[in-house]
Amino acid sequence: MTTNAPQPEVLRYTAFSTDPDGGNPAGVVLDAGALDDGDMLAIAADLGYSESAFLTAPPEGLGGQEGRAYSIRYFSPRAEVPFCGHATVATAVALAERTGTGELVFATRAGTVPVEVAEEDGTVRATLTSVEPHIEEIADADLEEALAALDWPAADLDPAFPPRVAFAGARHLVLAAATRTRLADLAYDFARLEALMHRLDLTTVQLVWRESATVFHVRDPFPVGGVVEDPATGAAAAAFGAYARELALVPEDAVLTLYQGEDLGRPGELTVTLRSGDPRVRVGGAGTRIG
Repeated sequence: MTTNAPQPEVLRYTAFSTDPDGGNPAGVVLDAGALDDGDMLAIAADLGYSESAFLTAPPEGLGGQEGRAYSIRYFSPRAEVPFCGHATVATAVALAERTGTGELVFATRAGTVPVEVAEEDGTVRATLTSVEPHIEEIADADLEEALAALDWPAADLDPAFPPRVAFAGARHLVLAAATRTRLADLAYDFARLEALMHRLDLTTVQLVWRESATVFHVRDPFPVGGVVEDPATGAAAAAFGAYARELALVPEDAVLTLYQGEDLGRPGELTVTLRSGDPRVRVGGAGTRIG
C-alpha cells in the first residue's frame, strides 16, 4: 500500500460475548484490497489482538450470494494463520450490521467456511461451519515436552481424554485437565512451548476441563502468535468438537457449551454443534463492536 493510498477502516469487534470487555477481540478490515501482506501484518501487530481478519473479493467459483461471499485472511501480531474462528465470527457480525443477517461464505486458506448470521432477542449471533476435521496421535516425546513446557505433571491429566492433535482448519493439541484448579493454574514456559508448537505446526494448545456431559471450560496458550493466551478460540473449539466426537466422549449429535476467558477476566461462551452424518463442526456465538 503506498503512503498516498487511503487508509482502510480498521474495525474492532469482540466475538463470543455481548460485552465489549468479554470474549476475544479481533481487528476487522472489510475492504483490504489495497493491502499487501506486510500491511496486514503491520495492522495486526499494531492492534495486538490474537488475530485480525482482512476481506477481499471472492475467488472465482466460491459460490454464495452476490455481495455476501469473500476471501478472508487472518493475521496474528507475528504471522498469518490459516483459519481463525473468533475473527470469522467478529467479521460476520460486522458484515451483518451493514448488510443484514443471513448466509455468508468465506474462502480461507484452510478451505471454504460458510457462516450463518441471525438475530435472536436483539443479539446478533454468527455460526461458522468448519472444514472437514481430523485428529491424530501425538508422539510420547512430544507430549512429554508439552507437559514440561506447561509445568503440568502427567498425573494432572484427565485419563478419559487422551492427548491428541485435532484439526478443523488449524492444528491444536488437546490436553484435558483432571480438575478446574489445574486448568486455572497456567504459568508456562513461553519460548519452550512456542518452539514445540512451531515444530508440530500447532496454532494453539487447547486445554480443557469437563464440568458436565456437555459443558467444558477451556484455555488456549498461543505463543506462536505472540500472545500468551487466546481469550476465546473458535478454531480450537471446532477441533475439540471433532476430537470429542471421534473418541466417543460425546454423542454424534450434540450441542456443547465451552466457557473460555474467565481466568483472563474476558469471559466468553462458545456453542459447538455436532450433527450425525456430517463430519464438519459448527461453532457459534455472539459478537459486538468495541468502542
